Amino acid sequence: MKHVLGLKCMLCGAEYAANEVEYVCPKHGNEGILDVTYDYNAIRRHMSKEKLADNHDYSIWRYADLLPIVNRQWIPNLQVGWTPLYAVPRLRAQMGLAHLYIKDDGRNPTASFKDRASAVGIVKARERGKDIMTAASTGNAASSLAGLAASVGLTAYIFVPERAPQAKVAQLLIFGANVIMVRGTYDQAFDLCLQASARYGWYSRNTAYNPYLSEGKKTAALEICEQLGWQPPDKVFVAVGDGCIIGGLWKGFKDFYALGFIERLPQLIGVQAEGSAVLVKAWQEGTETITPIVPNTIADSISVGVPRDAIKALRAVRESGGQFVAISDEEILEAMRVLGRNAGIFAEPAGATGFAGLRKLLQQGQINSEERIVVLVTGNGLKDVQSAIQAVGKPYVIEPTMEALHQLMTSLN
Repeated sequence: MKHVLGLKCMLCGAEYAANEVEYVCPKHGNEGILDVTYDYNAIRRHMSKEKLADNHDYSIWRYADLLPIVNRQWIPNLQVGWTPLYAVPRLRAQMGLAHLYIKDDGRNPTASFKDRASAVGIVKARERGKDIMTAASTGNAASSLAGLAASVGLTAYIFVPERAPQAKVAQLLIFGANVIMVRGTYDQAFDLCLQASARYGWYSRNTAYNPYLSEGKKTAALEICEQLGWQPPDKVFVAVGDGCIIGGLWKGFKDFYALGFIERLPQLIGVQAEGSAVLVKAWQEGTETITPIVPNTIADSISVGVPRDAIKALRAVRESGGQFVAISDEEILEAMRVLGRNAGIFAEPAGATGFAGLRKLLQQGQINSEERIVVLVTGNGLKDVQSAIQAVGKPYVIEPTMEALHQLMTSLN
């Protein structure tokens, strides 16, 4: 990894060689989140906008020169990334936004954004000769790891809270993962997973612990820049739980800015459910100190009481001149309906949360109609069918006769 300078602690700034530390800064324990640093001059010798235009590998690996991997031999064969960025004419017209785009990461192999991080994690595990990986998750990171691990023959041990949606648990089981349901919160499952990783030597996929996972997540920002013709958006809306996705996006935009591929940086808007708005509170108070809570929201993927990547998330929003916003579960359900019925995009609750945040700020008059806006949908609605039914209601049920149909049509009119 000649293009990788090393790892840098987000807390104290201590720097380490890439192979010197495996997970976190030894000075701070699990809170010492590390960031991968790059030699941009070396990267420029291999990567350019022209070379990317000629690159027909439409996956995250088109950016391999900007990822912390040794070589490509350990890359999983499932296609991760290069998800569609939709211009949504009906939503644009209805919302009065001339340049609105929706990036649908529910189109990844296991139907969530988390495949980007898991793919990089799989490569790092194989580089280290590890044959067992582990992760704690409310569902998407777990199913992502399970699916990508299955594709290359790695064993996965997954820790999920007992309330994880059945559709996500079903994915884990169908991929052959060893699923351990924890009677407690995601945060408790996370802590237990770290203890298990340390005791048994399993390679940890946990973001905000393994420094390489954010590098996979940043690829969404790289794609957005390229898909918009190197004209970055003014604002990017994204759901936030642990904080790892929004931190990764900021890293990606900054990477391309450092390389000179884009001339400005977008504002990042982090959107949290009111029942788990820990980072909203810290942002409002101007601090990086987190006050833990017991989360309660329909959006299980962002139901987090102790955000593990809080520092990266808060700094990303502050450095970008963006903001955090909290929304209700009712606003999330409405966002699911609006996305489905006006753009044909089926989002799970957390996947629709970013869009709900945009609708709220638009209603408050905080959005300019001419701004270029990207909303990131992080997971497919089939991940949580019960919430989808709650959002839209149940179908009509009739007898198989024209009379019954006519009665229904009359009642509807």
